[in-house]
Amino acid sequence: FESLFLRIDPVIRQHVDIVSENQKYNKLVKLLEDIMDGSRILMFMDTKKGCDQITRQLRMDGWPALSIHGDKSQAKRHWVLSEFKARKSPIMTSMDVVARGLDVKDVKYVINYDFPGSLEDYVHRIGRTGRAGAKGTACTFFTAANARFAKELISILEEAGQKVSPDLAAMGRGVPPPPSGHGGF
Repeated sequence: FESLFLRIDPVIRQHVDIVSENQKYNKLVKLLEDIMDGSRILMFMDTKKGCDQITRQLRMDGWPALSIHGDKSQAKRHWVLSEFKARKSPIMTSMDVVARGLDVKDVKYVINYDFPGSLEDYVHRIGRTGRAGAKGTACTFFTAANARFAKELISILEEAGQKVSPDLAAMGRGVPPPPSGHGGF
């Protein structure tokens, strides 16, 4: 993973929150309540269905969110991206494939609602914030299902000078996460 470390800019603050799958949405709402100031927030999901479901729920709860993924028409993706760039919809949910080609300046927060399938994708995702020397924050929800990535994630965090929560450190040693799902933000 040595080559990955070099690409994580130290201006990106990384927070990893150990949660259970059913805690994610409530944790997301709490996080958005804490950070929402009109800045751009790019949120990553594993599936198109997940993008659409979470975006729909956020909108029903009054959050300005739109989703972008491969099942959307080119015109719809272009519209969503223009709304995001103009901050008319400062929250955008996406998947890795679509986001790889995105060049959006001034994304203040990246939220990994679903942890990616590889550490390389994690590095690519969080690299969407903190560009051109601007500060950025990456917030990651990490579940027991992601435990196989704990050791490498800890290495990435430590290499970038980031704090490792006791719960994540325990997962890196093979200890299951606490049932309450605390620790991170």
